[in-house]
Amino acid sequence: MEGVVRRGLRMWRGIPYAAAPVGALRFRAPQPVVPWTAIRSAEHFGPVSPQDRNGQFAGPPTGVPMSEDCLTLNVIAPAEGTGLPVLFWIHGGAYSVGSSREIRQQGEALVRGGVLFVSLNYRLGALGYLDFTEFSTTARTFESNLGLRDQVAALRWVRDNIRAFGGNPANVTVIGESAGANAVTTLMAVPAARGLFAKAIAESSPPDAVYTRAWTSVWAREYVELLSEAVDNLSTDSTSLEDAGELLATASIDDLVAATSRMQLTTPDRHPGTIALCPVIDGDFLPERPLNAFMEGRAHPVPLIIGTNDREGTLFRGKRDILVTTPPRIRAVFAKTRKRARKAVKAQYPGLPARHPAADFGGDYAFWFPTVKVAERHSRFAPVYFYRFDAAPRLLKLAGFDATHGLEMFALFDLMDGAFGRALGLLGGRRAFKRAGERMRHHWVSFAQDGTLAEWPKYTARKRRTLIIDTVDRVEEDPRAERRKAWQEFVPHV
Repeated sequence: MEGVVRRGLRMWRGIPYAAAPVGALRFRAPQPVVPWTAIRSAEHFGPVSPQDRNGQFAGPPTGVPMSEDCLTLNVIAPAEGTGLPVLFWIHGGAYSVGSSREIRQQGEALVRGGVLFVSLNYRLGALGYLDFTEFSTTARTFESNLGLRDQVAALRWVRDNIRAFGGNPANVTVIGESAGANAVTTLMAVPAARGLFAKAIAESSPPDAVYTRAWTSVWAREYVELLSEAVDNLSTDSTSLEDAGELLATASIDDLVAATSRMQLTTPDRHPGTIALCPVIDGDFLPERPLNAFMEGRAHPVPLIIGTNDREGTLFRGKRDILVTTPPRIRAVFAKTRKRARKAVKAQYPGLPARHPAADFGGDYAFWFPTVKVAERHSRFAPVYFYRFDAAPRLLKLAGFDATHGLEMFALFDLMDGAFGRALGLLGGRRAFKRAGERMRHHWVSFAQDGTLAEWPKYTARKRRTLIIDTVDRVEEDPRAERRKAWQEFVPHV
């Protein structure tokens, strides 16, 4: 396989890790890759999973190819070295957008620190994260958790092949952000993923965004109704197993993506506190809620770095607002809890439901407090290192975003020298932010190499020591303790 050498690094792109999930393989578990014998070029990225270029979240720009045939991965390695630790990056994007190529020079700064970086495409939207199993018939089978199964297939590819690229298959760290971090915390509860990774890093995971079939069945039927409306000459009453299965199997990619976008816009108000595109507890591939697996010690007992950003919810404004931030959504969530618990939590967000406190409430509901639960539960069975990312350029602070969702990627991937990064630093704080990124990369690389983290104490339910990544890093014991205690009695079980 022919890769390329750029900026002193070896790169291979667009490597298939499973067969193309097209035709009869649409909505089926990934199958083994079709082998090839001739020399194959690995210079270009593979097509990204089908997604909306101009939807609720920003998709790929015009010109970036999309295709159902998207199950490829990329490898970046130092110019020299063998037996290197592997960082296996799972991109975010609400399980509806994103790809392994969306961030320019992604992973290169980490590789220069002494690791090998793998990134992948996996199925998104309805193709990867809606559960249509109830529409299976003797003639046509639908399988669950397809995006999650893709990630396991890619991890198996790493286990079987990464040594040829200079990596150590026994020292793989899965790492992801947002939906990618949800993938990380979920993979820790997937039996088929056991032994495929030795460590994990979850940045801003919504770890409880995993649902039972009682929920996913509702969303499957809602989606089929939306899809049928998008297809000409098809009545919305066509909801028999055979009709639904035929519709899903034969619909065009454009219609599948359009129906996904419409569903994303309606779900936060129709079902407040939920996100329709997520893994399903199917009793087989994912046998239980990951938070329960963490509590009972059934999650894979690997060391874990986990944390969130200071103000996760401020990014989700306008059409991107999928969190519990509007008065009707907040009332719906409050209605599922006891009055005393509601009162205690509301006191932590003075002015709720005004925009500023609502953004923090919604971010804490989706990201921060479920992450605290993962950390305290998993810390009983394996080392856990908890962080909060507070660093933010002055422009973001003045705009009211502060250290919002996804910002830490600009630090981790050293992106502040690009046009957008320089714009963020126009009013000051750019150099301090870059230095915070340098320290963050040092921690992540050190953890990937041998699990050591100097001056970063482990997190436990008793001490709750947290690394605050800011202009000057510091360790705090149980930051926002009163808020945590209020949430402890509040969060409803969806």
